[in-house]
Amino acid sequence: MSAPISTTPAEDRDLLRAAAVSAGIIAAGYFRRDLKTWTKENASPVSEADIVLDRFLHATLTSARPGYGWLSEESADDHSRLSRQRAFIVDPIDGTRGFIRGEDSWTISLAVVEDGVPIAGVVYAPARDELYDAALGCGARANGGPLLRQARLGREAPLIPAPGAVHQELQAAGLDYVRGPAYPSLAYRLVQVATGRLDAAVTRRGAQDWDVAGAACILAEAGIAFEDVCIGALRFNRPEIRHGALAAVSEPSLKPALQAALVKVYGCPQPQEVDLERHKP
Repeated sequence: MSAPISTTPAEDRDLLRAAAVSAGIIAAGYFRRDLKTWTKENASPVSEADIVLDRFLHATLTSARPGYGWLSEESADDHSRLSRQRAFIVDPIDGTRGFIRGEDSWTISLAVVEDGVPIAGVVYAPARDELYDAALGCGARANGGPLLRQARLGREAPLIPAPGAVHQELQAAGLDYVRGPAYPSLAYRLVQVATGRLDAAVTRRGAQDWDVAGAACILAEAGIAFEDVCIGALRFNRPEIRHGALAAVSEPSLKPALQAALVKVYGCPQPQEVDLERHKP
């Protein structure tokens, strides 16, 4: 039986923060330079920088917390994480396509999850010098100060990025909004709902734990609703790491139209599937 965990969420956040900053320095050595890239089995791109950062983060984080599990986009999953109370969930470079193209909104996205709930999270955009972090019960921060959402930043209509099919449904429903920028990093896009740059952000079905766990902690501590539009609250570090369609929404008035559009486009699991999802460990 493993020893009880005495580390606080704030201590885990600080560990993630330090590791992300160091990883950002390493990533800068590959950014906007000749880069070895290839395509994984699921047709998503990967670069040599993804692999280097994954190895660095694994060594740094697991040596500091040897009792924690590990789940990363760039590591084979041996499922040993399922027997651990806490686990690191890591995307070494979220927005690899943007990184390869030389765009600046890629991020390093890290989280610690305890019993399915993110208790510490970091989303770091080194090229933009923006570091967002949060710990359970400690609030969300931006570059070390409180993360305070700016209302609409001078806009009148809500700014919402989404896939084309979702936009068609929102327009058909008559929602008054402006189509927002689709940042390559999903984690960065989600966090911008907390900053006020965006008013909502959504995901297709199929986002995985490492895509959203770090942002989920930050959104929760910033008071932003973020959930599966079909089954509600998100759970992480389970055998199934893929999620249904998700929505982060800053204003309750936007929620019905967004949820309806996502359900129309992507559908929902059958009731028996929902029940199984809720009772998975």
